[in-house]
Amino acid sequence: MVDAAPENGAGEARDAGKPPARLPLDWIATSLRRERTRAGLSLSELAKRAGIAKSTLSQLEAASGNPSMETLWALGVALGVPFSALIEPPAPAVQVIRAGEGPTVHSEQSSYTAVLLSASPPGARRDIYRTRLEPGSVRESEPHIPGTVEHLTVSTGRVKAGPRGEEVVLGPGDYMAFRGDVPHSYEALAPGTSFVLVMQHV
Repeated sequence: MVDAAPENGAGEARDAGKPPARLPLDWIATSLRRERTRAGLSLSELAKRAGIAKSTLSQLEAASGNPSMETLWALGVALGVPFSALIEPPAPAVQVIRAGEGPTVHSEQSSYTAVLLSASPPGARRDIYRTRLEPGSVRESEPHIPGTVEHLTVSTGRVKAGPRGEEVVLGPGDYMAFRGDVPHSYEALAPGTSFVLVMQHV
């Protein structure tokens, strides 16, 4: 069985009569710029492939305008990505799951439990390391290859880790994920600090 949040039928009923919120234009703008850059397309080329005006695309990437579903669908087809990839919220730069938190799966045959910390995206490669670090020095890391994500779970001690300016202090059992393609660091705050580090490459 999987732990689930309680149902909230009353809240759904209250919201049923409300008009749908506008699409989050900043999410769409970020997604369009990201996917167009990945595809190596200019504004003109993408607009041509999608059959829309260049000015329309320019407005969308500037987080203005009011895009229709048809426009976004055409852009998704031209970019070779699902429609959802253009409207989904951006992934957080840093994700933390504290010990005792997270979706938990229980065995019916024993006391075995498992917490899902991260599902691997399609096509990703993950390298696993057991890491030890002592107080007194900071491990400064330069950006890895684009798309790298680092996952760590603390075994013992305490560690301060994360992208520059977004570091988080973690203790035993805490989990963290963050972009590894930006400058980041690891600093032990207690003797005998150890953690499992997973490097994800897409």
